[in-house]
Amino acid sequence: MNIAPLTTEGREKELKIRRSMLVAHQVMGFVTLAGFITQGILGAKLYNAQGADYQRLRNAHETAATLINISYGATALLSLTAPPKLLADRKGLSGIKLHKYLAVVHLTGMIATNILAGMIRQNEALKPVHRAVAYTTFGAFAASIIAIKF
Repeated sequence: MNIAPLTTEGREKELKIRRSMLVAHQVMGFVTLAGFITQGILGAKLYNAQGADYQRLRNAHETAATLINISYGATALLSLTAPPKLLADRKGLSGIKLHKYLAVVHLTGMIATNILAGMIRQNEALKPVHRAVAYTTFGAFAASIIAIKF
């Protein structure tokens, strides 16, 4: 179809786009991390809240969850849709490989956390499970950011 012929100039342009997308991925990752921290604070307060405080905190918690899901999804899409890198992966474990392995853990956690959030309305006994999965997801996400530095 010759839509995007493989040329040196085309590949250089792709690598510039890749770099921009991965920088945006990093920035959005930090935005999402800040959202996770905010969500953890709200969730901890919500856990034992009652009455009007409970409703106010629950609304804030749900709003924060929506924003985190959007920023998390955007962060993932920036990585997954970036043009391919120039060189193949090195053998052995690297910071980038650990980052990718942890991404599988925190993606699974994001899905489970959201499913459990919906289930809590019918079964409040799931609150501790929801909290444990959310903290595990945060830990894997934070560790994936730290892994890039090593």
